[in-house]
Amino acid sequence: MKKLLNTLYVTTQGSYLFKEGECVVIRSDDGAKKRFPVHVLEGIICFGNVLCSPFLLGHCADRGLSISFLTERGRYLASVQGAQSGNVLLRREQYRQAADESYAAGIARNIIAGKVANSRAVLRRYLRDYQDRVGSDSVHSALEVLNGCAKRLRFPLGLEEIRGLEGLAANTYFGVFNELILKNDNGFSFPGRVKRPPTDEVNCLLSFVYTLLAHDIRSAVEAVGLDPQVGFLHRDRPGRPGLALDIMEEFRSFFADRLVLSLVNRGEINLKGFVKKESGAVLMDDDTRKVVLRAWQKRKSDQVMHPFLKERIAFGLVFHIQARLLSRYLRGELDGYPPFFWK
Repeated sequence: MKKLLNTLYVTTQGSYLFKEGECVVIRSDDGAKKRFPVHVLEGIICFGNVLCSPFLLGHCADRGLSISFLTERGRYLASVQGAQSGNVLLRREQYRQAADESYAAGIARNIIAGKVANSRAVLRRYLRDYQDRVGSDSVHSALEVLNGCAKRLRFPLGLEEIRGLEGLAANTYFGVFNELILKNDNGFSFPGRVKRPPTDEVNCLLSFVYTLLAHDIRSAVEAVGLDPQVGFLHRDRPGRPGLALDIMEEFRSFFADRLVLSLVNRGEINLKGFVKKESGAVLMDDDTRKVVLRAWQKRKSDQVMHPFLKERIAFGLVFHIQARLLSRYLRGELDGYPPFFWK
């Protein structure tokens, strides 16, 4: 079993990262230094104006440690990693099945079945735990639509039908997402999903944690030797990690969305931690970003029962397990790709 390691998030602007022995050293503008042993890290994410020495980049590449660069607001820019790992025969099989629409549709259908089931589980959990505070009529209506999507996904479908059901399920789920924000006096609200740029605080949080989720899943996909660019559900587009975005669909609702809702509903963040630009884009400040990153790292260490393996594992390892299960299916070792169902 792979060991869950830490991801190092560098948010202090003007920081410089360099190698010192077997440690990553972070030097800030005031000269202060912090050291982190490389062997306890599985990735480094740099936000904004953060620089890295070439020797550190090379050392991390040799150790299979990816370094990713994001804008200060969390938009992905680039990654540095070592040579492609994994079996070339596995990647050839991935390309072959991605090019065959019937094969691709089979994998995509399972992924979206997992997404729909997990979205339903989130709504049901809130109805169960907060009956007196959640708009039950609208949530029940949304659950009926999601139930219909789940029933249709039990049968073979074409890729376009699957994409259509994914869109319907996502719109239905986000249509009642505001009902899940329980502290009405905190000023947070969700008018609907807005991506680029996010124009309210909740969308800002969602976009940020989705970036973190995509990064972690992309790293897991690469670790098992798959090509993150070649997916089955998402159409190919230069520079887009289609496969990582595919697997990410299973985790959005119960992993990322619930984290955002917890931070808001527990009052761990507030509206003062966000700034609205003249363009209309809403950004979080550095303190709020640190709160989210700490919560994200803690969430990854929580234990969950994997429905396929029947073992309790850390949440952060589930991404690697799903990538490995997909590779086993592509090699013909499994009859189908088993998505992750959260309960």
